[in-house]
Amino acid sequence: MIVCVLLRKFELVVALGGHEAALAAGPAALAPASLKAQLIGEVSPAAQPHGVRKGMRLGEALTRCPQLRVVPADPVAVSEHWEKVLCSLESIGARVEDGGAGLAFIPADELRRLHGGSRARDNSTNVWWLDGIVTAIRDALVTPARIGAGPSRFCAFAGAFRARSRRAELIDGEGQLAAEPLILLRERESVAAVVDPLLRMGLETLGDLARIPRSKLSDRFGLAGERAHDLARGRDTPLIPREPSERMRETLRLPESALGDQLQRALGLLVDRLLARPERKGRSFRALVIEARLVEGGTWRERVVLRESLTDEARIKLALGSRIALLPAPAEAIRLSVTQFGSGTQATAALFDDGAMQRRARLREGVQQARAAAGPDAALRVVEIDPESRVPERRALLTPHEF
Repeated sequence: MIVCVLLRKFELVVALGGHEAALAAGPAALAPASLKAQLIGEVSPAAQPHGVRKGMRLGEALTRCPQLRVVPADPVAVSEHWEKVLCSLESIGARVEDGGAGLAFIPADELRRLHGGSRARDNSTNVWWLDGIVTAIRDALVTPARIGAGPSRFCAFAGAFRARSRRAELIDGEGQLAAEPLILLRERESVAAVVDPLLRMGLETLGDLARIPRSKLSDRFGLAGERAHDLARGRDTPLIPREPSERMRETLRLPESALGDQLQRALGLLVDRLLARPERKGRSFRALVIEARLVEGGTWRERVVLRESLTDEARIKLALGSRIALLPAPAEAIRLSVTQFGSGTQATAALFDDGAMQRRARLREGVQQARAAAGPDAALRVVEIDPESRVPERRALLTPHEF
C-alpha cells in the first residue's frame, strides 16, 4: 500500500507568502518561467472559474481574467519549504519518494508496526491500520495536506486529489479509479500531452480510457498512450524513495547589486569556503546548487551536476561560472550548496593501469553523473527473463546497470 501526500498549489502558496495569504489573494497565477514560451504556472482556485489553467499563455489568461494577479516564482523559498516537508515526513520513520514540490509518496507497509491504527476504528476495510499512519503524517506536517492511499502510486495520487484536508481517501484498484476524471493524467508529465486529444474524442473518465484497447492507444500515441492506459488500469512503476543526503551551504550577502565579474569573484569565494569546511572530510563534490536573491525581487536557482567528482578549485569554478552567467538580474545575495558528494577525493589513474580498467572507471563515472542529473533510472540494462514467451513484456525487463 502506498500513501500520497499532496499539497495543492504549493509553489503558488509559497510565492504568495503562506496558505492564508493565498486564500485572500483572489485570482492569481505564477509568472511564466520562460520569456519565450510565456506559459503561466500554477493557478489559484479563484482564477479557475474564469477558465484560466496551468500552462495557458499569459495573454490568453489575462484576456479571460483581466484582474488576474501574476506573481513571480520564488524557487529558493520553494526548495527550502519543500525540504522541510520531506524531512518532517522522514522524521516519522518513513522512506519518501520526492514527486516534485507539493507531492510525496510513502510506502505505508513499512510504517504499519510504528503507526498502525486501531482495528476498532474501522472494521469495514482490510487496511484499518492506515488510520494511524495518516494521523502521524498530519501531526508531522504544519501545513494542511490532502492524503490518499492505494495499491499503486497513481491510485494513491487519485485518492489524494479527491480527498479533503480533514479526510483521507482510499482508491483500492481499477474499479474505484474508473470514475475519476481523465484530467488527472495532466499531473503526470510523461502522458500530459495525450489528455487534450482524448478529451476531444469524447472521453471523460479514466474508465472510458481503460476500455479502449491498449494496442489502439499505442498506434495513436505511441509509448505515452501505453503509459496512459496502464495508469487508467491502476498500474504504475514501483516507488524509488530518496536516499538520505547531507548538505553543506555557504551564503554571501553582497554590499551592492552584483553582476558579471563581481558575481564570479563572489562565487569563487563560496567555493573556497565549502572546500575548507571540516565536515567535508576530504570528499569530492558531485552536484551543487546556486541560489540568488535578486535586487528587483524574486529568486533564481540553478542545479549543476559536475561531469566527474571534483575537489579541484579551478575546475569547480569553471563549471559554475557558465551557470552564474545565466542570472537574469543583479543579485543582492547568493548561496552555494553541495547536494551530493562523491565517494572520496578525486582519484588519479595508476601508472601501469590498463585501458580496460580506465574505460570501466570512466563508464562508472558516467553512470554516476547520469543518475545524479536524471535520477536512479537514468542507466538501465536489459535482462532476459523468458525469451521464448509469446507476450513481449515477459521476455525481458530493465534493471539498474552496475559496473
